[in-house]
Amino acid sequence: MTSSQPAETRTQGRSTQTATLAEIAREAGVSAPTVSKVLNGRADVAPATRSRVEQLLRAHGYRRRRAEATRSPLIDLVFHELESAWAMEVIRGVENVARDAGLSVVLSESAGRLTPGRTWADQVAARRPHGVILVLSGLDESGRALLTSRSIPFVVMDPAGDPGTDVPSIGATNWQGGLAATRHLIELGHTRIGAISGPTRMMCSRARVDGYRAALETAGLPVDPGLILTGDFHHDAGYRQGLALLRRENRPTAVFAGNDLQALGLYEAARELGLRIPEDVSVVGFDDLPVARWVGPPLTTVRQPLTEMAEAAAKLVLDLAKGDDQQVATRVELATSLVVRSSTAAPGGA
Repeated sequence: MTSSQPAETRTQGRSTQTATLAEIAREAGVSAPTVSKVLNGRADVAPATRSRVEQLLRAHGYRRRRAEATRSPLIDLVFHELESAWAMEVIRGVENVARDAGLSVVLSESAGRLTPGRTWADQVAARRPHGVILVLSGLDESGRALLTSRSIPFVVMDPAGDPGTDVPSIGATNWQGGLAATRHLIELGHTRIGAISGPTRMMCSRARVDGYRAALETAGLPVDPGLILTGDFHHDAGYRQGLALLRRENRPTAVFAGNDLQALGLYEAARELGLRIPEDVSVVGFDDLPVARWVGPPLTTVRQPLTEMAEAAAKLVLDLAKGDDQQVATRVELATSLVVRSSTAAPGGA
């Protein structure tokens, strides 16, 4: 790219503005090659200079034209945590699409943060992948601006919060899944049903518990706040909160565990307390990980089509990389479904 080439135009009100790299360099008080280094994620730029240039790129709405944006044969896949069988299902789906497209997948983790840090963003700018998929995560304004200015498309899968109307996302019908799980227990005859949610900051977790509440309310059953405990979608939380629920004097006869890993923790808590599943307590999970079929008893759960969601996210980000912005749906929810196995029965195992 030469310094005289204009940025993609942007419209503000009735006026259309353009900016060249030379103009941005002049405003920043640096050379055009320095602006180019910032655009390409080069490390040999002083932090203060990088910040000043990035602010001007955002202010001018700079966006590298796709024809000029040479890409590496990569898809960046970013997890907020990378340590479970859940993540493996997502990786499998992205790999399926990447392999067919002749691309490789780069994995990274934001160490529990819901937005990856600046170092990650600079590394992505330097790699120049075909696109970025963020799982249970998102981008702050500066991260979005950085990828947009480099014409690196991004998609959020199972967004932690509301991604915004302009952010492509792939999700699942979490509310419907929580409703189906709880309604199944109600139809079996349970009236005292506990729940172990995931993190309250995650939209999917809140939606599942909202579905649980809706099922109770529509059945005319009270929603007892004392039976809704907060977990973190990990085994240990299911065990810890499972003990808290099952040690209650008037314990629930069934528990919606929020996800399969917490359900497995609840299994451990029940065994420790000498309770049988499903005779003494019925358990429903969410995700339908492969392990759900192997545990004893096999786990009733809500199937979240994780591999299909990941494939859809990868196909979407590649379509966006081709410039098919107007031809693709950018907000997609895939259906969940209840899978009934042996961990649920009528109260008392009748």
